[in-house]
Amino acid sequence: MFAMALRNVRFQPGRLVSTLLATFLGAAIVMAFASMFDTRSAPGVDDTSATSLGIAANVVGGYGTLLVFFAVASTMTVNVRQRSGELTLLRAAGATPGQVRLMVVGESALVALVGAALAIVPAWFGGRALLDVFQDTDQVAPSVDYVFGAVALAMGFGTTLVAAVGGAFLAVRRATRSALGRTEQPRTRARTTGAVVLALVAAGLLAVTGTLEPDDPILMAPAGYGAILLSLGLGLLAPALLRILAAPARGTLSGMTLRQGADRQSGIFLPLVSFVGMATGTLYIQTVATDTLKASGLSQTVEDKNLETLNLVVVGIIVVFACVMLVNGLYAATSERVREFGQLRLAGATPRQVLGVVAAEGLALTVLGVVLGTGAAVAGILAYSRARTGDAVPELGPAIWVTIAVIAAASTLVTTLATARQVLRVPAVEAASAGA
Repeated sequence: MFAMALRNVRFQPGRLVSTLLATFLGAAIVMAFASMFDTRSAPGVDDTSATSLGIAANVVGGYGTLLVFFAVASTMTVNVRQRSGELTLLRAAGATPGQVRLMVVGESALVALVGAALAIVPAWFGGRALLDVFQDTDQVAPSVDYVFGAVALAMGFGTTLVAAVGGAFLAVRRATRSALGRTEQPRTRARTTGAVVLALVAAGLLAVTGTLEPDDPILMAPAGYGAILLSLGLGLLAPALLRILAAPARGTLSGMTLRQGADRQSGIFLPLVSFVGMATGTLYIQTVATDTLKASGLSQTVEDKNLETLNLVVVGIIVVFACVMLVNGLYAATSERVREFGQLRLAGATPRQVLGVVAAEGLALTVLGVVLGTGAAVAGILAYSRARTGDAVPELGPAIWVTIAVIAAASTLVTTLATARQVLRVPAVEAASAGA
């Protein structure tokens, strides 16, 4: 089966493009931030520079790595789901579940290694650019030389490999269970358990925020981590919530496809909710910090302005990654619906009606993702505001949130509709027989 995995990667590379993109971008981000550890450990680095590099590598790189892990794993879930027909055929031909898992996990490992290897050069330049930002904002001394070494490579390859293999293993396990006609209850229970665990850890981090001093330099860290973990937990619960949201429209075509496709959208909710939660939480937390300083009657010092610029730059990199993963997941999830769209058209639905269904689904995904992501962000913002200012509800305008919501909506609707239009170009009879 491992030999078959090698042949699949060699002769059918197009099927693994989304996974390759996820592992490439993920490894590049992880290695770029992890290289700050290598730079920090080099001889001759002063204590102030070492502290700045360590905070960036631990705090920003930490939740960046967490986000990359979930994004790659969710992409693998979508990829394996696209191959359910192939896996069922292999089972019917006599392949054991263990052999099928070995084949898919082997493919995932190969793609992850290729993606991480391709990411080395961009990661080197990305890490170099990060260090330049640190030095331009006086966080790191100009004399510090950039080092890209063992820590960056180990974390980059390790994170992407574990995420890809783990995501593939869990996804193919569910696929083989489905092929055998087994119940999906354990899957729902696992999601619920994971969501509860993430929510409890997030609650602990938000509680820790309240115990820190208002001027503590790491005050943003537990609030930001808590918001991100909470958004991931809510993302795990999103498929069940989507079914509830679709209940009033159960008599319509859109309501039916929403309820039946809730599990298919599970790999999309994680990047969508985490994008909204992380962008909203981080930007508003930084706004609270800036407004608090201005309200105190003190002008921003050079260090304060530099820290603000640094936060926006490094967080912006990870937010862009989350948005790219959202588009990647949406494209993969929509493009796999060739047969479904073909069957709908043979049943009498026009291409315009199919696009209307896709638009309704995209709107529902956007509304639910924005609501859940906003809820997670608000939890982090309130915790930070109370610890920093003593007031749990800061006076903040809606401009940042509206911008983030518009970006999420545009990414979701444009990607799904554009992909659906491409899929609808396949003749209905040919599409209906695809994967059969």
